[in-house]
Amino acid sequence: MEKLIKPMSGYLALLIAVASFIAAIFSFVNVDTSSLYVVLGVALMIGTFFILKGLMIINPNHSRVLNFFGKYVGTVKENGLFFVNPLYSTIKISLRSDNLQGQTLKVNDKMGNPIEIGAVIVWQVGDTYKAAYDVSNYTSYVRTQSEAAVRHLAGSFPYDNLEDEGAEITLREGGDTVNHILEQELADRLAPAGVIIKEARISHLAYASEIAGAMLQRQQAAAIVAARSKIVDGAVGMVEMALKKLSEKDIVELDNEKKAAMVSNLMVVLCGEKAATPIVNTGTLYQ
Repeated sequence: MEKLIKPMSGYLALLIAVASFIAAIFSFVNVDTSSLYVVLGVALMIGTFFILKGLMIINPNHSRVLNFFGKYVGTVKENGLFFVNPLYSTIKISLRSDNLQGQTLKVNDKMGNPIEIGAVIVWQVGDTYKAAYDVSNYTSYVRTQSEAAVRHLAGSFPYDNLEDEGAEITLREGGDTVNHILEQELADRLAPAGVIIKEARISHLAYASEIAGAMLQRQQAAAIVAARSKIVDGAVGMVEMALKKLSEKDIVELDNEKKAAMVSNLMVVLCGEKAATPIVNTGTLYQ
């Protein structure tokens, strides 16, 4: 579990290191005066080296994980110059948000259709202990688990509702719902690495090239059928309204044969793809 610590300021240690280095130089200069200056100079140089090794600079949105002979000491997230035990080993971990532009994957959707899908993921390290010790390489872990999550998402829903008309969620029309599901799955998968998912979006979605043409024709056919259905519904309503108005206002009395002829003519006019050519009947309806 992550433990935050605040080491002592490094400015005093830096000042001591500079003073120790100057004193060591002075000792080596006066080595002819006494042999003790050699021992003192060596000791001061070793001390300077250790002090400098204990200094560390932490930039904004960066951190250092401290380890002492295999034991986790803590994490430093504050910015500035600090001094820690020179024997500590440190691991640098960035706390900045990072973008992962996943490669376009070729997978099968819920109905078995081959599709191409890709996602953009914004992530950030939230727990440095997990990122440093619970996984071997947290950046590689993010890439691999993100690809697995996108593949699982693609196989959980149909591309559209052409084959599964009862589908409540589809990849093409799911929008924010699909993105939220992807974010939640990524958060669950990347939690062991201490990674926080800030945003996940589907960036590319299309049928695979081998079936793209056929599926486009199918979508066009479905659109034509839907449009025709609405046209027929509207035409039937207009014919019904016309017959009702003629009957209510007693404009003309039509028997069943005349009604059938009128309905036929109106349906041709209303449902035809091209404009109907009018023909003036100068005789009776039966001629």
